[in-house]
Amino acid sequence: MMKALYTAATGMKGQQMTVDVISNNIANVNTSGFKRSRVNFQDLLYVNLQKPGDSSIGVQSPTGLEIGSGVRAVSTTRVFTPGVMEGTNRELDVAIMGDGFFQVTMPDGTTGYTRDGSFHLDSQLQMVTSQGYRIEPAITVPTDTQSVSIGADGVVTVTTAASPDAPTQVGTIQLARFANPSGLEASGTNILRTSAASGTPTPVTPGTEGTGALSQYYLERSNVDVVSELVNLIVAQRAYEVNSRAIRTGDEMLSQVNGLVR
Repeated sequence: MMKALYTAATGMKGQQMTVDVISNNIANVNTSGFKRSRVNFQDLLYVNLQKPGDSSIGVQSPTGLEIGSGVRAVSTTRVFTPGVMEGTNRELDVAIMGDGFFQVTMPDGTTGYTRDGSFHLDSQLQMVTSQGYRIEPAITVPTDTQSVSIGADGVVTVTTAASPDAPTQVGTIQLARFANPSGLEASGTNILRTSAASGTPTPVTPGTEGTGALSQYYLERSNVDVVSELVNLIVAQRAYEVNSRAIRTGDEMLSQVNGLVR
């Protein structure tokens, strides 16, 4: 009975983590380029009271007798299914129509990766993210720029007041690919960082080598499905309640045992 208490407690801890992850998914339902996460679980060690195939009574047992020790959360997986493409009519909004990540330069000089294509121009007329991180490689537009055009292959051209009829190329947006994008480490502000599990990034031209083409005037919304998340939330809540009931049942059984000696 005491084992049942500890086993049910692991179930409650696991469902609490599920609720935490679902809450984060729902909170970021309107975050551009956000990818939802899910929790992966595994069962704990088993107490083998009788191994399958034992022949202690002269007959081989077809099954064994095992008692599990509960569950634990082993990892969270980021799901990189595409989000809905939403038109914005902003010429610096760009969506990736497939795989790949934008590369940005972080304040510490390292490279970060993001799916959020809501770009802006800073005081030096360089293309930056909403947080001010500059695109890598850097793209700077002239001071007399009238319009900016971003092609599906990432080529950025501008028209200026000096030459309104002759577009000028000012740079190219490159994307990065990873062998295991789920291994990227989230650092907040829509930025992912490399890890030993993600592998090294491969810079590629948009639309080639498996990466998606770019679409100007669009943003990729979160891939969070609110209805599915709410269903998962209900399931986690009910599982939490059932585990707590198992603890209550174990406690009642212990109380009955204690009452036998009175």
